[in-house]
Amino acid sequence: MNAKAWRLYGANDLRLEDVELESAGIEGVVVEIVANSVCVSDYKSVTLGAAHKRVPDDVATNPIIPGHEMVGVVREVGERWKDRFHVGQRVGIQPTLNVPGHELDTVIGFSWHSVGGYATHVYLPSIVMEMGCLLPYKGEGFFNCSLAEPISCIVAGLRANYHNAQATHEHIQGIVDGGKMLLMAGCGAMGLGCIDIACHSPERRPRRLVVTEVDDGRLARAARMFGLEYADGRANGTINGVEVHFINTASIEDPVSVLKGFNVKDGAADAGYDDIFVMAAVPALLSQTSDLLAYDGCLNFFAGPTDKNLTAPFNFYNVHYMMHHVAANSGSFVDDMVDSVDWIGKGILHPEVMVTHVGGLDSASDTILNLLKVPGGKRLVYTHIAMPMTAIADFAEKGRIDPLFAGLDRICSAHNGLWSKEAEDYLLANAPKIEIEAPKELIKERVLRLQ
Repeated sequence: MNAKAWRLYGANDLRLEDVELESAGIEGVVVEIVANSVCVSDYKSVTLGAAHKRVPDDVATNPIIPGHEMVGVVREVGERWKDRFHVGQRVGIQPTLNVPGHELDTVIGFSWHSVGGYATHVYLPSIVMEMGCLLPYKGEGFFNCSLAEPISCIVAGLRANYHNAQATHEHIQGIVDGGKMLLMAGCGAMGLGCIDIACHSPERRPRRLVVTEVDDGRLARAARMFGLEYADGRANGTINGVEVHFINTASIEDPVSVLKGFNVKDGAADAGYDDIFVMAAVPALLSQTSDLLAYDGCLNFFAGPTDKNLTAPFNFYNVHYMMHHVAANSGSFVDDMVDSVDWIGKGILHPEVMVTHVGGLDSASDTILNLLKVPGGKRLVYTHIAMPMTAIADFAEKGRIDPLFAGLDRICSAHNGLWSKEAEDYLLANAPKIEIEAPKELIKERVLRLQ
């Protein structure tokens, strides 16, 4: 099977190359990748190269394929797996294999040579299937499933929070069902996904969700996506039975008091929040949570910091007497991904709220390298087309001279400015195709066995 893929040779050294993959043989599976969404983790691995903890030291001579938020179609199935997978089947891939003893060097998109999201086709070695990381997907649009990985990280975060059972030492996993939840700096891509899951999860949902940001544009867009009207720094309403408030805290002198004010109407002496998620590595926000947590409240520091020495003052008097505690998670487990793929496929979740940009395989390198310079949410890369990475908000302007974008604008406008299966189908049918040419080399994947 020939493929075209972006391969990482070192820090900031991505090369788009034509390669040959192994056939499925007895133990492997070959998947045609349709879409991959860009993650900040891609930026970290691509800009750091071998200095990244999960990227192999020999990447200069044995390059890896980055990208870990992918969806595709099975094209070849090894004999060992024919009772579980079939040609033409839609699948998602859980990138964190969690192989015992190899937790850091078996993450797809960081550590493997023949499988990564920025490719037209990939070869999956047997260990991927052995660890239960190739997941059948029964939904319609491909892009929804490519967002299952970031969605699964949010699901994992909601499950990572914990609380104490009354008068016992038992920990109850998950957010408080019917509790009060605060999402700080919550209108980025992952914040929007968190709002969606908090309001639609079939597991636990808060009765009240308050979302903060410091940018009116992001707040207005977020509120609009969930059917609420934003004005004068606020939006209030109900989403699937959850009372939701968006608020701009940029110019508020005492944000702690204002945020507690949403809970005072309950008449409880403690107006704090049962669960707080901080989506930006800002010390001031982390310190505020110490005064915002309710009794037995749990802070989830969801944002991945780049500062290895990040610290913030935290009230340990409240840790002792108010039972405040801190949780966090990086990535997700297979169960989180399985449930995310299932819920997306059933239409329970709406990951389209996270998408702001769309492009082709040719746009992937520039998109990754400039990710922190260009504002927006999730970027979708469709691996079989050629198209510059383009903001959905710019479709109308580009559509004045390009009929492809005019069509995309018409469809997205009909879906409240959101990406959709209809837009995806139109793009795949009408955008210029990526050509796969003569391969540079055959990629041989390492063999890894469970002990």
